[in-house]
Amino acid sequence: MKSVHMVLFALLVMTSATVCAQEPSASQQPASPKPQETTESNAQKYFTDTILINQDGERMRFYTDLMKDKTVIIDTFFATCQATCLPMNRNLEQIQKALGDRLGKDAHILSISVDPTVDTPPALKAYAKKLNARPGWYFLTGDKANVELVLKKLGQFVDDKNSHLNLFLIGNDRTGLWKKAFGLAKSEELMKIVESVLNDPGAAKP
Repeated sequence: MKSVHMVLFALLVMTSATVCAQEPSASQQPASPKPQETTESNAQKYFTDTILINQDGERMRFYTDLMKDKTVIIDTFFATCQATCLPMNRNLEQIQKALGDRLGKDAHILSISVDPTVDTPPALKAYAKKLNARPGWYFLTGDKANVELVLKKLGQFVDDKNSHLNLFLIGNDRTGLWKKAFGLAKSEELMKIVESVLNDPGAAKP
């Protein structure tokens, strides 16, 4: 499993440079046209716009639709799990309540299935209903290859679904701050970590 810290390090070492252009003197030949600059951020390049499908059957780009300019709380689970998945997601239900109207506006909760062939959108819709999920909490599945790519980017890929990690990844896309938290901790303690990331005043990332 890739470490999330390696992910964050990779994002931190990638910086964008601005080039200051000078007017050419009369003796200079006209400069060759510059390649068109991309507006794609380092985070978007890393996390990618891989397509996932939410509990309503909607296709969503992983970075642009789910992460961009948001604080995200991410966990992995599968709907037929009989062990830690439901308690972890009950914690997310409490975090959802604490976020109030910031959910969907400033923050998204992303619960990504590690069993995408079984966890169809209707199955995830029923699971989300048990947790009283509101808009802004996305239960995500999709093509197996797409889901695995996203999980690898997050350092959460496992060969056996029962070995999924009991971690929350909490990140602020605006500032680049990321933290990990034990998903079975007390919801009050988890919310403190969420607040610290959500309210991070750090300079906006490139």
